[in-house]
Amino acid sequence: MMKIHLINPNTTASMTKKIGEAAEQVASSSTKIVATNPTSGPVSIESHFDEAISAVGVLDEIRRNPDADAYIVACFGDPGLMAARELTQSPVIGIAEAAFHLATLISTRFSIVTTLGRTGIIAEHLLQSYGFSHHCRKIRAAEIPVLDLEDNSELALNKIVEECLLAKAEDDIGAIVLGCGGMADLTDEISKRVGLPVIEGVTAAVKLAESLVSLGLKTSKFGDLAYPLPKHFTGTYEYLSNK
Repeated sequence: MMKIHLINPNTTASMTKKIGEAAEQVASSSTKIVATNPTSGPVSIESHFDEAISAVGVLDEIRRNPDADAYIVACFGDPGLMAARELTQSPVIGIAEAAFHLATLISTRFSIVTTLGRTGIIAEHLLQSYGFSHHCRKIRAAEIPVLDLEDNSELALNKIVEECLLAKAEDDIGAIVLGCGGMADLTDEISKRVGLPVIEGVTAAVKLAESLVSLGLKTSKFGDLAYPLPKHFTGTYEYLSNK
C-alpha cells in the first residue's frame, strides 16, 4: 500500500480533518492518506510571517514521520517546500504548484480565487517562481479570513462563488484554481455553480504524488536538493543538530 503523508502547515485540527477527507475521496484504493498538522505554529496562514513560522512545523512533521512514500504540503503558499525536499527522497508536492500544473493541462489560461488580497501577492510570487505567470490571467480575493472556511462556511462559499463568477465573466479564462487548502471540500460545488473546471491543490497533489510513486520517481539528491549538511544548531533548534 502506498502511504501519502498530507501535512496541513497550520495547527487547526478541523481543517486538517477536512483536507484529509478530501484527499481520501480521490486517492486510489491502494493509497493510505495520513493527515497531520504541527503542534506549534499559526492557526491559519495569511502572511509571509505565518509562512516562515509554519515552515518549521512542516519540516518537523516530515522528520517525525520519515516512512511515507510521498508528502504533500497542504497550504497554497507551499511553505518550506524546497527545504522539505532536502529532507527526504520521497516526492514532496506543494498544493499551489500541483494546481498550476493541472490547470495548464486542461486550459490555456486560468484565474486564481483566494482568501485575502495579501495572500494573492504570495500566489503571484509562486506563479513567477514556478514559471506559470503567463498562464494566469488574474488573482482574485474573496476577502475572507482563512478560518471563515471553518466557522462561517456557507458565507465563505458564497463569496468565493461570487469571485469565481466574476472571473468567468471578465478574465477570458478556461479554468479556476482555488487558492487555499481550506477550500479542499468545495471544488465540486463551486464547479457546478460556476460552470467551469475548478482545480483545487490538495486533490491535485494526491494524484500527482500517486503518479510519481508509481513511476518510481524520487526527489533528486544531486545538487541543491541533497540532504542538508550535518551541523550543530543552538538554542531552540538544538534538536536539529546532526554531526
